[in-house]
Amino acid sequence: MLALKYLLMTCGVGMMITAVCILAYDVYREILHRRAMETPGGAEGAAPVVVRWRTSLALVLLAWGPLLVAFSIVVVPSGMAGVRVSQMSGTVPGTLYPGAHLMTPLIEDVALFDTRDQIFTTGAPEDGKAAAKNVSAPAQLLQVQAKEGLSLGLAITVRYRLDSKKLDYIQGNLPRPVGKEIVPPTVASVWREIVPNYTVRDVFSAKREEVRQRAEALITKKLAADGIVVKEVMLRDIQLPAQYAEGLETLLLKEQENDRMGIETELKNKEVRIAELEAEAMKARQVKMAEGEARVRVLRAKSEADAMQYTLPLKQKQIEQSRLEAQARKEATIQNAEGDAQAKVIDSKAESERRNLLAEAEADRIRVTAVADAERLQSEAAVLKENPLLINKIIAERLSDKLQIMMVPADGKFFFANDVLRGMNLANQSTQAEQPR
Repeated sequence: MLALKYLLMTCGVGMMITAVCILAYDVYREILHRRAMETPGGAEGAAPVVVRWRTSLALVLLAWGPLLVAFSIVVVPSGMAGVRVSQMSGTVPGTLYPGAHLMTPLIEDVALFDTRDQIFTTGAPEDGKAAAKNVSAPAQLLQVQAKEGLSLGLAITVRYRLDSKKLDYIQGNLPRPVGKEIVPPTVASVWREIVPNYTVRDVFSAKREEVRQRAEALITKKLAADGIVVKEVMLRDIQLPAQYAEGLETLLLKEQENDRMGIETELKNKEVRIAELEAEAMKARQVKMAEGEARVRVLRAKSEADAMQYTLPLKQKQIEQSRLEAQARKEATIQNAEGDAQAKVIDSKAESERRNLLAEAEADRIRVTAVADAERLQSEAAVLKENPLLINKIIAERLSDKLQIMMVPADGKFFFANDVLRGMNLANQSTQAEQPR
């Protein structure tokens, strides 16, 4: 569309230039003809020159056609927006966005506005480009007074853009350019309205973000009423008064020293706490180890119990089998025991009968022997009574391997004879007393 506009303008201008050239050429020929007429004998047979006024006028009138068409075409570039301004009715409502638009030529005009983000900043910009594009930067900081009456220098940056929907209002009601006539005084008035409610310390450190947020909200509200959209308000730097800065630096040094001592104290406390935690950790590790061992034991017991759940039927079968085998062995043992008992009873009876028989035989033998001994003793006693010296002879024979000479009383009374005889009589009496039993 822009090429078409330039082509139409070129055609219109070319037609006008052609008309002027034709008219100038005809006038030049007319001048030459008149000079020739004034010369004697120079104009004989020369045809008069006709100036083509109508042709030139027609070309001029025809040239206005493409020119008017070209003037009716308006191309709004990217990043811009326009508003129609009529010579008869003023600003026409509506916004012309980037692209080609048609308007009434010679009656309407288009006022273009930059709708890209623009920057207003106080003090020197951080990049050092004070005259950068879309940046308005006053050389000095914005001076405001705090609650104590001290003057502060604020380095502020406001990023904004024009609301494309309200360009007709901006064109009809606000001075141009808006970035120099509206934004700076509004921003300055807002900061000078808010900062006096805070102390220097609050603005500098304690409530710096709160002050910025309040200023941003109020600036956004005021400029939005004028069709300006505020995207961001930045408080880049604060210049303190010299004396206050020195006092603040001293105070900050003391606070830093206090913070250092507090940090050292905190480190000591942390070291103590670390030692306590290490002791507690060691204790906890020991407890955990004990708990772990207990859990291991529990798990082992559970695993053994789980294993027993599977092995229990087998064990029960084995126990049942063992019980049956034991019962069989018991029954066999009982039977064997009964057999053995019966055999033992029989053996005991046989043994008892044998013993009785042996006892009876022994008793009979003893009685017989006793009777025989008694009879022998009686006979010996009778013999000894008749011959007392036989006792000495018998004793001498018994002791003959030990004694070679033995002297006995000559009266025939042996010192041992009475005792021997008495003992033999007692033995015979006891034997005879046991036999009836």
